[in-house]
Amino acid sequence: MNALTRAISRLDGGVVRLWDGLDRALVLRLSIWLGPVLAGLVSMSLGQDANWDLRNYHWYNPYAFLNGKIGFDLNPGQFQSYFNPTIDLLYYGLATHFPTRVTAFAMGYLHGLNYVLLLMITRQVLRAGEPAAAGAAPYRLPLMLALAGCAGFSFLSQLGNTMGDNLTSLTVLGAIALLLRQWPQLLAGGARGAIAAALAGLVIGAGTGLKLTNANYALALCLALLTLRGSLWLRFSTAFVFGLGTLAGIGATAGHWYWLMWKTFGNPLFPQFNNIFKGPLAAQISVADMGWVPKDWTEFLLWPFIFTFNPRRVIELPMTQILWPIVYIAFIAFIAQRLRRLWLAAPAAPAASAATGADAPGARLLLVFFALSYVIWIKLFGIYRYLVPLELLAPLVLWLLLHRLCAPSTARVIGATCVLLAVIAGLPRVNWGHHYHGEKSVTAQVPVFADPEQSMVFTVHGDPPMSWLIPNFPARLAFAALGSGFPESPEFAARVGRMVAARKGPLYVMLTANGLAAGPRQGAAAPDADTAARQQRVAEAGQAILKRYGLTFNEASCIVYDAGFGGSRNSDPYQLCEVGHLP
Repeated sequence: MNALTRAISRLDGGVVRLWDGLDRALVLRLSIWLGPVLAGLVSMSLGQDANWDLRNYHWYNPYAFLNGKIGFDLNPGQFQSYFNPTIDLLYYGLATHFPTRVTAFAMGYLHGLNYVLLLMITRQVLRAGEPAAAGAAPYRLPLMLALAGCAGFSFLSQLGNTMGDNLTSLTVLGAIALLLRQWPQLLAGGARGAIAAALAGLVIGAGTGLKLTNANYALALCLALLTLRGSLWLRFSTAFVFGLGTLAGIGATAGHWYWLMWKTFGNPLFPQFNNIFKGPLAAQISVADMGWVPKDWTEFLLWPFIFTFNPRRVIELPMTQILWPIVYIAFIAFIAQRLRRLWLAAPAAPAASAATGADAPGARLLLVFFALSYVIWIKLFGIYRYLVPLELLAPLVLWLLLHRLCAPSTARVIGATCVLLAVIAGLPRVNWGHHYHGEKSVTAQVPVFADPEQSMVFTVHGDPPMSWLIPNFPARLAFAALGSGFPESPEFAARVGRMVAARKGPLYVMLTANGLAAGPRQGAAAPDADTAARQQRVAEAGQAILKRYGLTFNEASCIVYDAGFGGSRNSDPYQLCEVGHLP
Protein backbone atom coordinates (compact mmCIF):
# COMPACT_ATOMS: atom_id res chain seq x y z
CA MET A 1 0.00 0.00 0.00
CA ASN A 2 2.85 2.38 0.82
CA ALA A 3 4.44 1.65 -2.56
CA LEU A 4 1.13 2.38 -4.34
CA THR A 5 0.72 5.60 -2.37
CA ARG A 6 4.24 6.70 -3.27
CA ALA A 7 3.66 5.85 -6.96
CA ILE A 8 0.43 7.86 -7.03
CA SER A 9 2.18 10.74 -5.26
CA ARG A 10 5.00 10.74 -7.81
CA LEU A 11 2.48 10.61 -10.66
CA ASP A 12 0.54 13.51 -9.22
CA GLY A 13 3.75 15.44 -8.75
CA GLY A 14 4.78 14.76 -12.34
CA VAL A 15 1.43 15.92 -13.68
CA VAL A 16 1.61 19.09 -11.59
CA ARG A 17 5.14 19.81 -12.81
CA LEU A 18 4.10 19.22 -16.40
CA TRP A 19 1.06 21.47 -15.98
CA ASP A 20 3.18 24.19 -14.37
CA GLY A 21 5.80 23.76 -17.07
CA LEU A 22 3.26 24.75 -19.71
CA ASP A 23 3.16 28.23 -18.22
CA ARG A 24 6.40 29.33 -19.84
CA ALA A 25 7.07 31.76 -22.64
CA LEU A 26 9.28 29.18 -24.37
CA VAL A 27 6.42 26.68 -24.54
CA LEU A 28 4.16 29.33 -26.01
CA ARG A 29 6.72 30.27 -28.65
CA LEU A 30 7.32 26.62 -29.55
CA SER A 31 3.59 26.06 -29.96
CA ILE A 32 3.46 28.88 -32.48
CA TRP A 33 5.94 27.03 -34.66
CA LEU A 34 4.74 23.50 -33.98
CA GLY A 35 0.98 24.10 -34.12
CA PRO A 36 0.74 24.51 -37.90
CA VAL A 37 3.19 21.64 -38.44
CA LEU A 38 1.03 19.35 -36.31
CA ALA A 39 -2.04 20.42 -38.28
CA GLY A 40 -0.20 19.59 -41.49
CA LEU A 41 0.76 16.14 -40.22
CA VAL A 42 -2.81 15.40 -39.11
CA SER A 43 -4.10 16.52 -42.51
CA MET A 44 -1.59 14.27 -44.24
CA SER A 45 -2.64 11.31 -42.09
CA LEU A 46 -6.27 11.74 -43.13
CA GLY A 47 -5.47 11.08 -46.78
CA GLN A 48 -6.34 12.66 -50.11
CA ASP A 49 -9.21 15.14 -49.89
CA ALA A 50 -12.27 13.84 -51.75
CA ASN A 51 -15.17 15.89 -50.40
CA TRP A 52 -18.36 16.31 -52.43
CA ASP A 53 -17.74 19.99 -53.19
CA LEU A 54 -14.27 19.19 -54.50
CA ARG A 55 -15.82 16.69 -56.88
CA ASN A 56 -18.48 19.17 -57.90
CA TYR A 57 -16.61 22.44 -58.43
CA HIS A 58 -13.45 23.06 -56.36
CA TRP A 59 -11.42 20.97 -58.83
CA TYR A 60 -13.19 22.02 -62.01
CA ASN A 61 -13.44 25.78 -61.39
CA PRO A 62 -9.72 26.65 -61.32
CA TYR A 63 -9.15 24.40 -64.32
CA ALA A 64 -11.93 26.13 -66.25
CA PHE A 65 -10.60 29.57 -65.33
CA LEU A 66 -7.05 28.73 -66.40
CA ASN A 67 -8.09 27.03 -69.63
CA GLY A 68 -10.67 29.43 -71.04
CA LYS A 69 -13.67 27.19 -70.31
CA ILE A 70 -15.86 29.91 -68.75
CA GLY A 71 -18.80 30.27 -71.13
CA PHE A 72 -17.42 27.47 -73.30
CA ASP A 73 -18.77 24.78 -70.97
CA LEU A 74 -22.24 25.06 -69.52
CA ASN A 75 -22.30 24.74 -65.70
CA PRO A 76 -20.78 21.23 -65.43
CA GLY A 77 -20.30 21.92 -61.70
CA GLN A 78 -23.95 22.99 -61.39
CA PHE A 79 -24.56 26.60 -60.34
CA GLN A 80 -21.38 26.45 -58.22
CA SER A 81 -19.44 26.37 -61.52
CA TYR A 82 -19.59 30.16 -61.37
CA PHE A 83 -18.22 30.69 -57.85
CA ASN A 84 -14.99 32.70 -57.72
CA PRO A 85 -12.21 30.13 -58.41
CA THR A 86 -9.40 32.28 -56.99
CA ILE A 87 -9.44 30.49 -53.63
CA ASP A 88 -9.13 27.12 -55.39
CA LEU A 89 -6.08 28.06 -57.44
CA LEU A 90 -3.86 27.28 -54.45
CA TYR A 91 -5.05 23.70 -54.01
CA TYR A 92 -5.25 23.09 -57.76
CA GLY A 93 -1.69 24.34 -58.23
CA LEU A 94 -0.36 22.17 -55.40
CA ALA A 95 -2.29 19.08 -56.43
CA THR A 96 -1.29 19.24 -60.10
CA HIS A 97 2.41 19.61 -59.32
CA PHE A 98 3.02 17.60 -56.13
CA PRO A 99 2.07 14.21 -54.66
CA THR A 100 -1.08 14.14 -52.58
CA ARG A 101 0.82 13.88 -49.28
CA VAL A 102 2.62 17.15 -49.97
CA THR A 103 -0.64 18.85 -50.91
CA ALA A 104 -2.40 17.54 -47.80
CA PHE A 105 0.43 18.71 -45.52
CA ALA A 106 0.54 22.16 -47.12
CA MET A 107 -3.21 22.68 -46.79
CA GLY A 108 -3.21 21.45 -43.19
CA TYR A 109 -0.27 23.72 -42.34
CA LEU A 110 -2.10 26.74 -43.74
CA HIS A 111 -5.23 25.84 -41.78
CA GLY A 112 -3.06 25.44 -38.69
CA LEU A 113 -2.10 29.10 -38.90
CA ASN A 114 -5.55 29.76 -37.42
CA TYR A 115 -4.05 28.59 -34.13
CA VAL A 116 -1.32 31.24 -34.33
CA LEU A 117 -3.82 34.04 -34.98
CA LEU A 118 -6.17 32.75 -32.30
CA LEU A 119 -3.31 32.69 -29.82
CA MET A 120 -2.45 36.30 -30.70
CA ILE A 121 -6.07 37.38 -30.18
CA THR A 122 -6.37 35.50 -26.89
CA ARG A 123 -3.18 36.97 -25.45
CA GLN A 124 -4.14 40.48 -26.48
CA VAL A 125 -7.66 40.28 -25.05
CA LEU A 126 -6.57 38.68 -21.76
CA ARG A 127 -3.49 40.84 -21.28
CA ALA A 128 -5.20 43.47 -19.11
CA GLY A 129 -7.92 41.19 -17.81
CA GLU A 130 -8.48 38.51 -15.21
CA PRO A 131 -5.48 36.25 -15.79
CA ALA A 132 -2.84 38.84 -15.01
CA ALA A 133 -4.82 40.54 -12.23
CA ALA A 134 -5.68 37.28 -10.48
CA GLY A 135 -2.21 35.85 -10.88
CA ALA A 136 -3.33 33.10 -13.25
CA ALA A 137 -1.01 31.54 -15.78
CA PRO A 138 -0.24 34.25 -18.38
CA TYR A 139 1.13 31.77 -20.93
CA ARG A 140 -0.74 28.56 -20.19
CA LEU A 141 -4.24 30.06 -20.28
CA PRO A 142 -3.98 31.57 -23.81
CA LEU A 143 -2.37 28.31 -24.95
CA MET A 144 -5.24 26.22 -23.59
CA LEU A 145 -7.99 28.50 -24.93
CA ALA A 146 -6.41 28.60 -28.39
CA LEU A 147 -6.05 24.81 -28.46
CA ALA A 148 -9.66 24.44 -27.32
CA GLY A 149 -10.80 26.72 -30.13
CA CYS A 150 -9.00 24.61 -32.70
CA ALA A 151 -10.60 21.42 -31.33
CA GLY A 152 -14.05 22.37 -32.64
CA PHE A 153 -16.03 20.01 -34.86
CA SER A 154 -16.24 22.16 -37.97
CA PHE A 155 -12.58 23.20 -37.97
CA LEU A 156 -11.21 19.69 -37.45
CA SER A 157 -13.65 18.03 -39.84
CA GLN A 158 -12.48 20.41 -42.59
CA LEU A 159 -8.78 20.24 -41.74
CA GLY A 160 -6.76 20.10 -44.97
CA ASN A 161 -9.76 20.05 -47.31
CA THR A 162 -10.87 22.47 -50.02
CA MET A 163 -14.17 23.79 -48.68
CA GLY A 164 -12.49 27.10 -47.90
CA ASP A 165 -13.91 27.83 -44.46
CA ASN A 166 -10.68 27.01 -42.63
CA LEU A 167 -8.69 29.04 -45.15
CA THR A 168 -10.81 32.20 -45.19
CA SER A 169 -11.12 32.10 -41.40
CA LEU A 170 -7.49 33.27 -41.48
CA THR A 171 -8.69 36.57 -42.92
CA VAL A 172 -11.39 36.96 -40.24
CA LEU A 173 -9.02 36.21 -37.36
CA GLY A 174 -6.30 38.22 -39.07
CA ALA A 175 -8.48 41.32 -39.21
CA ILE A 176 -9.40 40.99 -35.53
CA ALA A 177 -5.78 40.37 -34.52
CA LEU A 178 -4.66 43.42 -36.47
CA LEU A 179 -7.25 45.66 -34.79
CA LEU A 180 -6.32 44.40 -31.33
CA ARG A 181 -2.61 44.81 -31.96
CA GLN A 182 -3.19 48.45 -32.90
CA TRP A 183 -5.76 49.03 -30.15
CA PRO A 184 -4.21 52.15 -28.57
CA GLN A 185 -3.81 53.79 -31.98
CA LEU A 186 -7.36 52.81 -32.88
CA LEU A 187 -8.77 54.51 -29.78
CA ALA A 188 -6.56 57.54 -30.23
CA GLY A 189 -7.81 58.11 -33.77
CA GLY A 190 -5.65 59.90 -36.28
CA ALA A 191 -3.74 58.51 -39.22
CA ARG A 192 -2.33 55.39 -37.53
CA GLY A 193 -5.74 54.30 -36.28
CA ALA A 194 -7.28 54.88 -39.70
CA ILE A 195 -4.54 52.86 -41.40
CA ALA A 196 -5.07 49.99 -38.95
CA ALA A 197 -8.82 49.99 -39.62
CA ALA A 198 -8.31 50.14 -43.37
CA LEU A 199 -5.80 47.27 -43.35
CA ALA A 200 -8.11 45.15 -41.19
CA GLY A 201 -10.92 45.84 -43.64
CA LEU A 202 -8.64 44.95 -46.55
CA VAL A 203 -7.79 41.60 -44.94
CA ILE A 204 -11.35 40.55 -44.13
CA GLY A 205 -12.53 41.95 -47.46
CA ALA A 206 -10.05 39.71 -49.25
CA GLY A 207 -11.59 36.73 -47.47
CA THR A 208 -15.07 37.90 -48.42
CA GLY A 209 -14.09 38.12 -52.07
CA LEU A 210 -12.64 34.63 -51.94
CA LYS A 211 -15.78 33.23 -50.29
CA LEU A 212 -18.87 35.38 -50.17
CA THR A 213 -20.22 33.81 -46.98
CA ASN A 214 -17.57 35.79 -45.08
CA ALA A 215 -19.57 38.96 -45.76
CA ASN A 216 -21.30 38.01 -42.53
CA TYR A 217 -18.09 38.59 -40.55
CA ALA A 218 -17.07 41.72 -42.44
CA LEU A 219 -20.44 43.34 -41.71
CA ALA A 220 -20.42 42.24 -38.06
CA LEU A 221 -16.90 43.60 -37.45
CA CYS A 222 -17.78 46.89 -39.14
CA LEU A 223 -20.83 47.28 -36.89
CA ALA A 224 -18.82 46.23 -33.82
CA LEU A 225 -16.41 49.12 -34.44
CA LEU A 226 -19.32 51.46 -33.74
CA THR A 227 -19.06 50.39 -30.08
CA LEU A 228 -15.51 51.71 -29.61
CA ARG A 229 -14.97 53.76 -26.47
CA GLY A 230 -14.61 57.20 -27.93
CA SER A 231 -16.42 60.03 -29.60
CA LEU A 232 -19.21 59.49 -32.09
CA TRP A 233 -16.93 60.79 -34.83
CA LEU A 234 -14.21 58.27 -33.91
CA ARG A 235 -16.69 55.39 -34.05
CA PHE A 236 -18.21 56.30 -37.39
CA SER A 237 -14.97 57.30 -39.07
CA THR A 238 -13.26 54.09 -37.97
CA ALA A 239 -16.14 51.95 -39.19
CA PHE A 240 -16.28 53.92 -42.44
CA VAL A 241 -12.57 53.49 -43.16
CA PHE A 242 -12.85 49.82 -42.27
CA GLY A 243 -15.74 49.50 -44.74
CA LEU A 244 -13.71 51.14 -47.49
CA GLY A 245 -10.88 48.71 -46.81
CA THR A 246 -13.34 45.82 -46.99
CA LEU A 247 -14.58 46.93 -50.40
CA ALA A 248 -10.99 47.23 -51.60
CA GLY A 249 -10.24 43.72 -50.33
CA ILE A 250 -13.26 42.31 -52.13
CA GLY A 251 -12.18 44.07 -55.30
CA ALA A 252 -8.65 42.68 -54.98
CA THR A 253 -9.67 39.02 -54.77
CA ALA A 254 -13.00 38.98 -56.62
CA GLY A 255 -13.18 42.08 -58.82
CA HIS A 256 -11.70 40.29 -61.82
CA TRP A 257 -14.22 37.48 -61.45
CA TYR A 258 -17.24 39.73 -61.01
CA TRP A 259 -16.22 41.59 -64.15
CA LEU A 260 -15.85 38.34 -66.11
CA MET A 261 -19.28 37.16 -64.92
CA TRP A 262 -20.81 40.50 -65.89
CA LYS A 263 -19.31 40.41 -69.38
CA THR A 264 -20.19 36.77 -69.97
CA PHE A 265 -23.57 36.39 -68.28
CA GLY A 266 -24.81 39.89 -67.40
CA ASN A 267 -24.66 39.18 -63.65
CA PRO A 268 -21.52 39.69 -61.52
CA LEU A 269 -22.73 37.08 -59.02
CA PHE A 270 -24.16 34.73 -61.65
CA PRO A 271 -26.45 32.89 -61.18
CA GLN A 272 -27.10 34.16 -57.65
CA PHE A 273 -29.34 37.20 -57.19
CA ASN A 274 -30.50 36.79 -60.77
CA ASN A 275 -33.85 38.22 -59.67
CA ILE A 276 -31.95 41.52 -59.52
CA PHE A 277 -29.49 41.27 -62.42
CA LYS A 278 -31.69 39.19 -64.74
CA GLY A 279 -28.94 37.40 -66.66
CA PRO A 280 -30.72 35.60 -69.52
CA LEU A 281 -29.06 32.21 -69.08
CA ALA A 282 -30.57 31.56 -65.63
CA ALA A 283 -34.04 31.78 -64.13
CA GLN A 284 -34.80 35.12 -62.47
CA ILE A 285 -34.59 33.87 -58.89
CA SER A 286 -32.18 34.55 -56.04
CA VAL A 287 -30.70 31.00 -55.84
CA ALA A 288 -30.48 31.14 -52.05
CA ASP A 289 -30.59 27.97 -49.96
CA MET A 290 -32.83 28.90 -47.02
CA GLY A 291 -33.49 25.32 -45.94
CA TRP A 292 -31.01 25.56 -43.06
CA VAL A 293 -32.31 28.61 -41.22
CA PRO A 294 -34.87 28.57 -38.37
CA LYS A 295 -38.47 28.35 -39.49
CA ASP A 296 -40.01 30.74 -36.94
CA TRP A 297 -39.18 32.99 -33.98
CA THR A 298 -39.38 30.13 -31.50
CA GLU A 299 -36.70 28.25 -33.38
CA PHE A 300 -34.70 31.44 -33.78
CA LEU A 301 -34.59 31.95 -30.01
CA LEU A 302 -33.85 28.30 -29.24
CA TRP A 303 -31.60 27.56 -32.21
CA PRO A 304 -28.40 26.52 -30.34
CA PHE A 305 -30.41 23.96 -28.37
CA ILE A 306 -32.23 22.74 -31.47
CA PHE A 307 -29.14 22.10 -33.57
CA THR A 308 -27.34 20.57 -30.59
CA PHE A 309 -30.02 17.89 -30.25
CA ASN A 310 -30.70 17.71 -34.01
CA PRO A 311 -27.47 18.61 -35.83
CA ARG A 312 -28.95 17.63 -39.19
CA ARG A 313 -30.72 20.98 -39.11
CA VAL A 314 -27.38 22.74 -39.74
CA ILE A 315 -24.97 20.13 -41.12
CA GLU A 316 -25.02 16.99 -43.27
CA LEU A 317 -22.66 15.08 -40.95
CA PRO A 318 -23.47 13.47 -37.59
CA MET A 319 -22.18 16.01 -35.09
CA THR A 320 -21.95 16.09 -31.30
CA GLN A 321 -21.31 19.37 -29.52
CA ILE A 322 -22.41 21.11 -26.31
CA LEU A 323 -20.46 24.36 -26.51
CA TRP A 324 -23.05 26.48 -28.31
CA PRO A 325 -25.85 26.16 -25.72
CA ILE A 326 -23.34 27.00 -22.98
CA VAL A 327 -22.10 30.13 -24.77
CA TYR A 328 -25.70 31.09 -25.60
CA ILE A 329 -26.80 30.83 -21.95
CA ALA A 330 -23.76 32.84 -20.87
CA PHE A 331 -24.66 35.58 -23.37
CA ILE A 332 -28.27 35.66 -22.14
CA ALA A 333 -27.10 35.92 -18.53
CA PHE A 334 -24.65 38.67 -19.46
CA ILE A 335 -27.33 40.67 -21.30
CA ALA A 336 -29.72 40.23 -18.36
CA GLN A 337 -27.02 41.44 -15.99
CA ARG A 338 -26.40 44.55 -18.09
CA LEU A 339 -30.12 45.30 -18.39
CA ARG A 340 -30.51 44.95 -14.63
CA ARG A 341 -27.69 47.41 -14.04
CA LEU A 342 -29.22 49.86 -16.48
CA TRP A 343 -32.61 49.47 -14.78
CA LEU A 344 -31.10 50.05 -11.35
CA ALA A 345 -28.62 52.64 -12.66
CA ALA A 346 -25.92 50.69 -10.87
CA PRO A 347 -22.31 50.79 -12.12
CA ALA A 348 -20.21 47.67 -12.33
CA ALA A 349 -18.33 46.82 -9.16
CA PRO A 350 -14.86 48.42 -9.31
CA ALA A 351 -13.12 45.22 -8.28
CA ALA A 352 -14.95 43.24 -10.90
CA SER A 353 -14.21 45.77 -13.60
CA ALA A 354 -10.52 45.62 -12.88
CA ALA A 355 -10.23 41.89 -12.51
CA THR A 356 -12.68 40.30 -14.83
CA GLY A 357 -11.40 41.40 -18.18
CA ALA A 358 -14.24 43.87 -18.69
CA ASP A 359 -11.73 46.52 -19.65
CA ALA A 360 -9.37 44.19 -21.47
CA PRO A 361 -8.26 45.58 -24.84
CA GLY A 362 -10.88 44.73 -27.41
CA ALA A 363 -12.98 42.46 -25.17
CA ARG A 364 -16.17 44.38 -25.83
CA LEU A 365 -15.41 44.56 -29.57
CA LEU A 366 -14.91 40.80 -29.65
CA LEU A 367 -18.14 40.06 -27.77
CA VAL A 368 -20.20 42.38 -29.95
CA PHE A 369 -18.61 40.95 -33.10
CA PHE A 370 -19.35 37.40 -31.96
CA ALA A 371 -22.99 38.12 -31.14
CA LEU A 372 -23.66 40.05 -34.37
CA SER A 373 -21.96 37.41 -36.51
CA TYR A 374 -24.13 34.72 -34.96
CA VAL A 375 -27.35 36.69 -35.55
CA ILE A 376 -26.46 37.44 -39.18
CA TRP A 377 -25.45 33.81 -39.76
CA ILE A 378 -28.71 32.48 -38.35
CA LYS A 379 -30.73 34.80 -40.61
CA LEU A 380 -28.76 34.33 -43.83
CA PHE A 381 -27.19 30.88 -43.81
CA GLY A 382 -27.72 28.53 -40.88
CA ILE A 383 -25.05 26.19 -42.30
CA TYR A 384 -22.77 25.11 -39.47
CA ARG A 385 -19.51 24.87 -41.36
CA TYR A 386 -19.71 28.60 -42.10
CA LEU A 387 -19.24 29.16 -38.34
CA VAL A 388 -15.55 28.22 -38.26
CA PRO A 389 -14.33 31.70 -37.12
CA LEU A 390 -16.88 31.79 -34.29
CA GLU A 391 -16.18 28.18 -33.33
CA LEU A 392 -12.49 29.07 -33.02
CA LEU A 393 -13.29 32.07 -30.81
CA ALA A 394 -16.02 30.39 -28.72
CA PRO A 395 -13.84 29.16 -25.78
CA LEU A 396 -12.29 32.62 -25.40
CA VAL A 397 -15.70 34.30 -25.61
CA LEU A 398 -17.11 31.94 -22.97
CA TRP A 399 -14.14 32.70 -20.73
CA LEU A 400 -14.72 36.46 -21.08
CA LEU A 401 -18.43 36.13 -20.38
CA LEU A 402 -17.95 34.00 -17.28
CA HIS A 403 -15.44 36.46 -15.86
CA ARG A 404 -17.99 39.23 -16.31
CA LEU A 405 -20.69 37.18 -14.61
CA CYS A 406 -18.85 35.50 -11.73
CA ALA A 407 -16.04 36.05 -9.30
CA PRO A 408 -12.67 35.19 -10.87
CA SER A 409 -12.13 31.98 -8.91
CA THR A 410 -15.64 30.72 -9.71
CA ALA A 411 -15.35 31.75 -13.34
CA ARG A 412 -12.08 29.84 -13.71
CA VAL A 413 -13.56 26.62 -12.36
CA ILE A 414 -16.77 26.86 -14.40
CA GLY A 415 -14.95 28.00 -17.53
CA ALA A 416 -12.30 25.29 -17.40
CA THR A 417 -14.92 22.59 -16.79
CA CYS A 418 -17.22 23.79 -19.59
CA VAL A 419 -14.42 24.18 -22.12
CA LEU A 420 -12.96 20.75 -21.29
CA LEU A 421 -16.33 19.02 -21.57
CA ALA A 422 -17.11 20.87 -24.80
CA VAL A 423 -13.80 19.83 -26.37
CA ILE A 424 -14.26 16.19 -25.40
CA ALA A 425 -17.86 16.12 -26.65
CA GLY A 426 -17.15 17.99 -29.87
CA LEU A 427 -14.12 16.13 -31.22
CA PRO A 428 -15.19 14.98 -34.70
CA ARG A 429 -15.53 11.28 -35.42
CA VAL A 430 -16.29 11.92 -39.10
CA ASN A 431 -15.09 14.23 -41.85
CA TRP A 432 -16.16 15.32 -45.32
CA GLY A 433 -14.36 12.57 -47.19
CA HIS A 434 -10.80 11.41 -47.84
CA HIS A 435 -9.16 8.70 -49.94
CA TYR A 436 -5.85 6.90 -49.85
CA HIS A 437 -2.85 8.89 -51.00
CA GLY A 438 -1.47 8.52 -54.51
CA GLU A 439 1.06 10.20 -56.74
CA LYS A 440 -1.72 12.19 -58.42
CA SER A 441 -4.81 13.73 -56.91
CA VAL A 442 -7.06 12.62 -59.77
CA THR A 443 -6.58 9.86 -62.33
CA ALA A 444 -8.92 8.89 -65.15
CA GLN A 445 -8.91 6.84 -68.32
CA VAL A 446 -10.06 8.97 -71.22
CA PRO A 447 -10.90 7.81 -74.76
CA VAL A 448 -9.32 9.38 -77.82
CA PHE A 449 -11.46 12.07 -79.53
CA ALA A 450 -10.73 12.51 -83.23
CA ASP A 451 -11.94 16.13 -83.24
CA PRO A 452 -12.78 17.36 -79.70
CA GLU A 453 -14.18 20.69 -80.89
CA GLN A 454 -16.86 18.86 -82.86
CA SER A 455 -17.95 16.73 -79.92
CA MET A 456 -19.81 17.44 -76.70
CA VAL A 457 -20.42 15.62 -73.40
CA PHE A 458 -23.55 15.97 -71.25
CA THR A 459 -23.96 15.13 -67.60
CA VAL A 460 -27.48 14.41 -66.39
CA HIS A 461 -27.24 13.93 -62.64
CA GLY A 462 -25.97 16.32 -60.00
CA ASP A 463 -25.24 13.60 -57.47
CA PRO A 464 -22.71 12.13 -57.68
CA PRO A 465 -21.00 15.09 -59.33
CA MET A 466 -18.94 14.45 -62.46
CA SER A 467 -17.11 17.69 -63.19
CA TRP A 468 -13.92 16.57 -61.38
CA LEU A 469 -13.23 14.34 -64.39
CA ILE A 470 -13.26 17.16 -66.94
CA PRO A 471 -9.62 18.34 -66.54
CA ASN A 472 -8.53 14.93 -67.86
CA PHE A 473 -10.35 15.49 -71.17
CA PRO A 474 -9.21 17.68 -74.10
CA ALA A 475 -9.68 21.35 -73.24
CA ARG A 476 -11.69 22.08 -76.41
CA LEU A 477 -14.25 19.38 -75.69
CA ALA A 478 -17.42 21.09 -74.45
CA PHE A 479 -19.35 19.89 -71.39
CA ALA A 480 -22.87 20.79 -70.32
CA ALA A 481 -24.83 19.73 -67.22
CA LEU A 482 -28.56 19.18 -67.82
CA GLY A 483 -31.16 18.78 -65.09
CA SER A 484 -28.68 19.65 -62.32
CA GLY A 485 -29.09 22.22 -59.57
CA PHE A 486 -28.62 25.06 -62.03
CA PRO A 487 -31.73 27.31 -62.38
CA GLU A 488 -32.31 26.73 -66.09
CA SER A 489 -34.14 29.33 -68.19
CA PRO A 490 -35.61 29.19 -71.73
CA GLU A 491 -32.41 30.79 -72.97
CA PHE A 492 -30.45 28.01 -71.28
CA ALA A 493 -32.35 25.41 -73.34
CA ALA A 494 -31.78 27.49 -76.46
CA ARG A 495 -28.04 27.67 -75.69
CA VAL A 496 -27.89 23.89 -75.41
CA GLY A 497 -29.64 23.60 -78.76
CA ARG A 498 -27.16 25.96 -80.41
CA MET A 499 -24.20 24.07 -78.91
CA VAL A 500 -25.53 20.78 -80.30
CA ALA A 501 -26.26 22.29 -83.73
CA ALA A 502 -22.78 23.76 -83.99
CA ARG A 503 -21.11 20.34 -83.64
CA LYS A 504 -20.95 17.49 -86.12
CA GLY A 505 -20.54 14.96 -83.28
CA PRO A 506 -20.29 12.45 -81.91
CA LEU A 507 -22.11 13.53 -78.75
CA TYR A 508 -21.91 11.67 -75.43
CA VAL A 509 -23.52 11.48 -72.02
CA MET A 510 -21.37 10.83 -68.95
CA LEU A 511 -22.90 8.70 -66.20
CA THR A 512 -21.67 7.28 -62.92
CA ALA A 513 -20.59 3.64 -63.18
CA ASN A 514 -19.94 2.56 -59.59
CA GLY A 515 -19.88 -1.22 -59.38
CA LEU A 516 -19.31 -1.77 -63.08
CA ALA A 517 -16.17 -3.29 -64.59
CA ALA A 518 -14.12 -1.26 -67.04
CA GLY A 519 -14.81 -1.86 -70.71
CA PRO A 520 -17.83 -1.95 -73.04
CA ARG A 521 -21.13 -2.57 -71.28
CA GLN A 522 -22.38 -4.57 -74.28
CA GLY A 523 -21.40 -8.19 -73.80
CA ALA A 524 -19.93 -7.68 -70.32
CA ALA A 525 -20.83 -9.96 -67.43
CA ALA A 526 -24.03 -8.90 -65.70
CA PRO A 527 -23.39 -6.93 -62.48
CA ASP A 528 -24.95 -7.89 -59.16
CA ALA A 529 -28.62 -7.13 -58.63
CA ASP A 530 -28.10 -3.96 -56.56
CA THR A 531 -25.68 -2.47 -59.09
CA ALA A 532 -27.95 -3.38 -62.00
CA ALA A 533 -30.98 -1.78 -60.29
CA ARG A 534 -28.96 1.36 -59.46
CA GLN A 535 -27.69 1.68 -63.03
CA GLN A 536 -31.19 1.21 -64.36
CA ARG A 537 -32.42 4.12 -62.24
CA VAL A 538 -29.50 6.27 -63.46
CA ALA A 539 -30.23 5.41 -67.09
CA GLU A 540 -33.96 6.08 -66.81
CA ALA A 541 -33.40 9.43 -65.09
CA GLY A 542 -30.80 10.40 -67.71
CA GLN A 543 -33.10 9.48 -70.58
CA ALA A 544 -35.88 11.58 -69.07
CA ILE A 545 -33.64 14.64 -68.83
CA LEU A 546 -32.19 14.27 -72.32
CA LYS A 547 -35.69 13.83 -73.71
CA ARG A 548 -36.53 17.40 -72.66
CA TYR A 549 -33.87 18.54 -75.14
CA GLY A 550 -34.90 16.19 -77.94
CA LEU A 551 -32.01 13.83 -77.25
CA THR A 552 -31.53 10.21 -76.20
CA PHE A 553 -28.63 7.84 -75.63
CA ASN A 554 -27.91 4.28 -76.69
CA GLU A 555 -27.19 2.08 -73.66
CA ALA A 556 -25.58 -0.54 -75.88
CA SER A 557 -22.85 1.99 -76.75
CA CYS A 558 -21.82 2.67 -73.15
CA ILE A 559 -18.17 2.09 -72.25
CA VAL A 560 -16.91 2.14 -68.63
CA TYR A 561 -13.61 3.85 -67.80
CA ASP A 562 -11.59 3.72 -64.58
CA ALA A 563 -11.14 6.90 -62.56
CA GLY A 564 -10.58 7.94 -58.98
CA PHE A 565 -9.12 10.28 -56.39
CA GLY A 566 -5.71 9.57 -54.91
CA GLY A 567 -4.30 6.03 -54.87
CA SER A 568 -5.21 3.07 -57.02
CA ARG A 569 -7.57 1.64 -54.39
CA ASN A 570 -9.92 4.60 -54.86
CA SER A 571 -11.94 3.47 -57.87
CA ASP A 572 -14.75 5.76 -59.00
CA PRO A 573 -15.48 4.71 -62.61
CA TYR A 574 -17.63 6.55 -65.11
CA GLN A 575 -19.21 5.62 -68.44
CA LEU A 576 -19.64 7.42 -71.75
CA CYS A 577 -22.62 6.61 -73.95
CA GLU A 578 -23.36 7.91 -77.43
CA VAL A 579 -26.14 10.51 -77.69
CA GLY A 580 -28.44 11.01 -80.66
CA HIS A 581 -31.55 12.96 -81.58
CA LEU A 582 -35.00 11.62 -80.83
CA PRO A 583 -36.87 10.57 -83.99
